[in-house]
Amino acid sequence: MSSSLVRRSAFTGVLALACAGTFAPSALAAAPVDSLDGDLTPLTLLGTNDFHGHFTKDFACTVASAKAEYPDASFISAGDNVGGTPFESASQQDNPSIDFLNALGLEASSVGNHEFDKGFDDLTGRVSSRASWTYLGANVYKSGTTTPALPEYKVLDVNGVKVAVVGAVTTDTPNMVAGDGVAGLTFGEPVAAVNRVAAKLKDGNAANGEADVVVAEYHEGAPEGGEATLSSMQAASPVFNNIVTKTSGDVSAIFTGHTHQLYSWDAPVPGAEGTRPIIQTDFYAKYLGVLQLGYDKASGKVTQYKVTNRPVSAPSDACTSLPAYTAAAAVVDSANARAEEIGKQVVAQSSGPITSALKADGSRDDRLAESNLSNLIAQSYVDSLNKPGRTGSVEIGLMNPGGVRADLVPDASGNLTFAQAAAVMPFNNTVATREVTGATLVRILEQQWQPEGSSRPFLKLGLSKNVTYTFDEKKPAGERVTSVLVDGKPLEESTSYTVASNSFLITGGDNFTALKEGGAVSDSGLIDQGLFVEWLKAASPLSPSYAKQSLSVVDQPTKLTAGKEASFTVSGFDMTSKDAPANKSVEVFVDGTSVGTFPITTSSSTTPPYPANHGTASVKFTVPADASGDALVTFKAAPTGTSGGFPVTIEGGAPTTTPTDPTTEPTDPTTGPTDPTSEPSDPSSTSEPSDPSTTDEPTASPTDGTSTSGGGNPSSSSTSTTGPKVETDGMRNEQAVTGLAGLGLLLVAGIGAVVARLRRTV
Repeated sequence: MSSSLVRRSAFTGVLALACAGTFAPSALAAAPVDSLDGDLTPLTLLGTNDFHGHFTKDFACTVASAKAEYPDASFISAGDNVGGTPFESASQQDNPSIDFLNALGLEASSVGNHEFDKGFDDLTGRVSSRASWTYLGANVYKSGTTTPALPEYKVLDVNGVKVAVVGAVTTDTPNMVAGDGVAGLTFGEPVAAVNRVAAKLKDGNAANGEADVVVAEYHEGAPEGGEATLSSMQAASPVFNNIVTKTSGDVSAIFTGHTHQLYSWDAPVPGAEGTRPIIQTDFYAKYLGVLQLGYDKASGKVTQYKVTNRPVSAPSDACTSLPAYTAAAAVVDSANARAEEIGKQVVAQSSGPITSALKADGSRDDRLAESNLSNLIAQSYVDSLNKPGRTGSVEIGLMNPGGVRADLVPDASGNLTFAQAAAVMPFNNTVATREVTGATLVRILEQQWQPEGSSRPFLKLGLSKNVTYTFDEKKPAGERVTSVLVDGKPLEESTSYTVASNSFLITGGDNFTALKEGGAVSDSGLIDQGLFVEWLKAASPLSPSYAKQSLSVVDQPTKLTAGKEASFTVSGFDMTSKDAPANKSVEVFVDGTSVGTFPITTSSSTTPPYPANHGTASVKFTVPADASGDALVTFKAAPTGTSGGFPVTIEGGAPTTTPTDPTTEPTDPTTGPTDPTSEPSDPSSTSEPSDPSTTDEPTASPTDGTSTSGGGNPSSSSTSTTGPKVETDGMRNEQAVTGLAGLGLLLVAGIGAVVARLRRTV
């Protein structure tokens, strides 16, 4: 999202006027400038978000240098400082991350959802007591009340001006934290909470706290994907649009986080002219936000601002002597040394990298696409819990993409270490199971398309290798999953399946609420990180699989006709994990019979409603003439082995009943042949005969004494679909029916004679 480095004004005066009147104007909004006027008091705020324990000397140098450049600056964060961290931090309870940010002088931070990973008590106890900064959560309340469970704001002295930082966290937090992590808490609407606190801070009543300037720290932000403009992001996310258009004019600047995006935009201010900055600094300490507000002490207003997302830089001679840098660098050295000792052990070998899906720019963690690492983890859940003495009877594994925080990339010798394996899943969730019906499993897959307003529009689940499915992303919500195969057979909606996952997902995290419809959760008590390391040891040596388990099928048929042509389009054959090859062809089968091999063209689609699909084939084949009844259409792509399929019903197939062996003695009929001289039934009382040119092929002939085949042999005339057209009007109709009846009587008489002759000659 490099284009978002350029600050953009995305709204015209018309939209600004449309917002006017939402709030009573409290201030003239500011204007973006290249440099602040000299008569204004500069208020510098250094911002980060989604740090996730990525303590590096590069980031230390960048922050320390900025603080040296702006001695009165305050360093603040929009949350997720801990949790979801790499091995160097996670293996030490994230203590090095806290110590690192302490050394750099972090003063205030909104809570992020990951601050709750180990529970509210851990946040307010161990974490907060070690941190020198204040965690803020204006929209976090004690359950059933409006009583704040956390500090709502902190007033900082920035160059002699009182600047209040108000923090709020995404309302999705309960869906992103496992188990009892947020028990006893309610997460209110963040914008309303920020506005409530900002109003108090600007109401002139010292008794409830006052500030000269208010800034907001939201752990929520613009969604990922799409064109990087403010207006497009607002259109894509009602939650983000609410932040932009509804945050009170009392707030002079908005810092955001959670969605791991990089932007700095000029946003309109409700009830005022001008704009204010809205900022996010990517994630993993790649950038530092540098915001300067120009404060006019005479009017008590912010009238100008300048904002830059500054990329981190390697330590230089200028920064290595700075106290903040030396203190932070010492934490890095100590933590890395300790982690190195812990993580040196080789746990497995792999012939190649096993990774998350890669984005178009080659970076990791594309949560819109299937990955071999996410599928591998899902399989590890099944294998591990089915070991003797454990839960057993687990049929399906599931993995949420957001839980995959690092990749498995072997060294030149193919070695994978404990540190690498542990870094993949750093949250220390337990692994649990619950029973769900087939119908519920379909709904779980449907919920990959996230609810409107979610930070990410789609989250691709990892699946154990025995599950494949097809979908049509263009269909309405709730109807996109078109077939599911489990162990190569169509899923039965009424059948119960035992699924395994981490305790976060199994309890409905990431909006996969259908999982809550299942039976009681059975917690194995095993930590996912340790279980995965154990599984890797047992599964070694590993080979990356590039076979996808989900395919997009457009115009997927449910019925086929034997001997007729069928056609549809299949896409999504190619995985985007590292080193995944492009598929060249796909062989299609009908109930195991190959009906053709078709070229796969390299293509990609990353437009809503998602997911991204790479590699497309146009399939056209003739249905086998002898196929009939329920059947499976399946695919297998080369060279990766991507597979899948869907059930169909084939109509008009050849007879499926085996004819009676002609050498078998015919059954003695219990009645004599019909008297050919008997009066035919009145054709006017019979139903209208069908046009033989439009009927399906007939089923096998009967084998009793009244059969139209002598001695059990099928009569060629009995299976013919040709013959004279029966007229359907007037006398010609009556004559035709009478004639057919007469022919039938003669035929029966002939059969009787043949039977009599056979009896004499046997």
